[in-house]
Amino acid sequence: MNKNNFEANRCFLCAEQHLNSTPDKVFPLLCPNREYEWIETWQCDLIYSDSGFGELDCIFRTAFPGDGEEIWITDRMELNKIIQFIRVSNHRAIRYSINLFDNGDGTTTARWEQVVTALNKEGIQYVESCSIPEFEKRIKGLERMLNHYLNTGEMYRTTN
Repeated sequence: MNKNNFEANRCFLCAEQHLNSTPDKVFPLLCPNREYEWIETWQCDLIYSDSGFGELDCIFRTAFPGDGEEIWITDRMELNKIIQFIRVSNHRAIRYSINLFDNGDGTTTARWEQVVTALNKEGIQYVESCSIPEFEKRIKGLERMLNHYLNTGEMYRTTN
């Protein structure tokens, strides 16, 4: 029985990207340390990694505006195919998966999925505010950054 007097709810978010490179070039960039190379606003504190890069059981912390502090744990990794994180904050838990599909023409389709579950009343408000169009917009922004990096080797800059 839930003694917190709330009924947890959940939302599912999914969006796709078309990336101008093969999965073996994209996959290594989906790493907490490598994201500094292509996401201008990326910040994290690496808590545990044997290699210093993304790997199974890697743990890191983020504090994005509007999200608060979150702990991320890499709980699934299949080289060049899938990376999955469990993200936990004070009010929600997220299973965050990125699946890569080789299109056979030098490009990759990346499917970004989140299952967001409320952990308390604040989490319920967050889940109720989840928006597929907003999630798609965020993923398309990451697509622009990632494709720019894949094409030029340089970070896409929105500021000077």
